[in-house]
Amino acid sequence: MPFSDFAGNPETIHRLREMLARKRFPHAVILSGARGSGKYTLALMLARAMNCLERPSTDSDGLPDFCGRCSNCTRIAQSEDLDARFAEAVEARENLRDTDKKETRLFVQTHPDVLIIPPDPPQLMIKVDQVRHVIETIYYRPAEARERVYIFTSSAFMKEAANSLLKVLEEPPEFASIFLLTENVGEFLPTIRSRSMTFNLGALPFAEIEGRLAQLRPHWNPRQRALVARLSEGAIGRALSFDLESYVAARSHALIMLRSALGAGDHTELFKTTESFRSGAEGREKIDNLLRTLYSLLEDLMFLQSGAAQLVRNTDILGELKKMSEAADFRWLQRAAEGLGEVERGLRRNLLRSLSLDAFATALERVS
Repeated sequence: MPFSDFAGNPETIHRLREMLARKRFPHAVILSGARGSGKYTLALMLARAMNCLERPSTDSDGLPDFCGRCSNCTRIAQSEDLDARFAEAVEARENLRDTDKKETRLFVQTHPDVLIIPPDPPQLMIKVDQVRHVIETIYYRPAEARERVYIFTSSAFMKEAANSLLKVLEEPPEFASIFLLTENVGEFLPTIRSRSMTFNLGALPFAEIEGRLAQLRPHWNPRQRALVARLSEGAIGRALSFDLESYVAARSHALIMLRSALGAGDHTELFKTTESFRSGAEGREKIDNLLRTLYSLLEDLMFLQSGAAQLVRNTDILGELKKMSEAADFRWLQRAAEGLGEVERGLRRNLLRSLSLDAFATALERVS
């Protein structure tokens, strides 16, 4: 997968490759963008371009690319499936003795000179011992590559870890590059931002995502592709990994609840739906999907109330949403959003899920 296959943001990609060509690449780069915008994919592409043994260039612009075939490219590429590599690292730590588990931090490394630092569970934050390991290794010259590359996949740093990272950024070695990935640049300390160069990956147009989905998800029909393109909010990675079947199932439950809240009468269908949200890990994931879907539908109703139908994401049920919008008003939407917040707080207190959802829908009905 050469740089030409990267979806969107051509100006940003061109600028990064120009800096590689001129050997003026920053020692620390912040890649910012929404979840699924391609930050991690781009960081691995740049790591391969830095260390490709064949060092090809694109004929059209003469800028550096990577072959994808040499030993450096193939080993770095083994880290592409971050979720799988992360799960392997977690499992390997779980198999250690209890005393060793406490002292072991998570890393992903398929090449000796390229280290990926994910947030460490259970807090899912970058911890100081992870940064200390980076400090211990970064000043050694690379063993098989031209550049040492470190990729922090999250901006959720513990305070001491962030301060430790700052020490590396103040005196970085010339043969190492650090990538910091984030959805929100403001989560980094100002001192870290000032010592790094930031590149933002913007959202792709819906039409471009639909075109990609037509190629890569041909079994989806045009309405499904349009729906996923809008729900992914311009992030191609999110679109390609989108679980459409689960979303439609969650949305059907959400619509039942909203219909019940906007109408009066028989609650049989509502109670059947909420009763299916049982306790346990599987039930937790199911209700999380439901709440996200409810927020999405409420936002669409707000767009319709505001006369901005072009912003609606659930385009395949636009007719039904318009009918619901006519029955609702801004005050009802505000109470619905506040009610969902109450449901989320109740879940954190381990309140009965089905009861919380029933209370949410019936409370809205009384003021509809």
